[in-house]
Amino acid sequence: MTPYGPVAIFVAVAFVAALGFSLLPGLLAQRKPNPEKEQAYECGVEPTSSVAGRFPVKFYLIAMLFVVLDVEAASFYPWAVQMHALRLFGLLEMVAFVVVLAIGYAYVWKKRGFEWK
Repeated sequence: MTPYGPVAIFVAVAFVAALGFSLLPGLLAQRKPNPEKEQAYECGVEPTSSVAGRFPVKFYLIAMLFVVLDVEAASFYPWAVQMHALRLFGLLEMVAFVVVLAIGYAYVWKKRGFEWK
């Protein structure tokens, strides 16, 4: 067996499991259509408007900011773990990273992206 054999087996099992989890419920589930089941769930409240309403752009801006800040937070951990090995180069790289993020933060603040009004 090659060194990549276990990896190939793992990928094959993961693919078969994902395919099975995706297809089997549709094949095995009982179909009992009901008007109550067809409605969109709105916390027990009847929907009053169309679902195709418009969202303000600020909604997407906040969503993108959340993703950016989440990626930022996730990038600090590997850097902190390797800080001793990276020395001054690692510190300068992280300072540049934080400066770019601060510029983006200042831009969003200036555009009033943090206000919900």
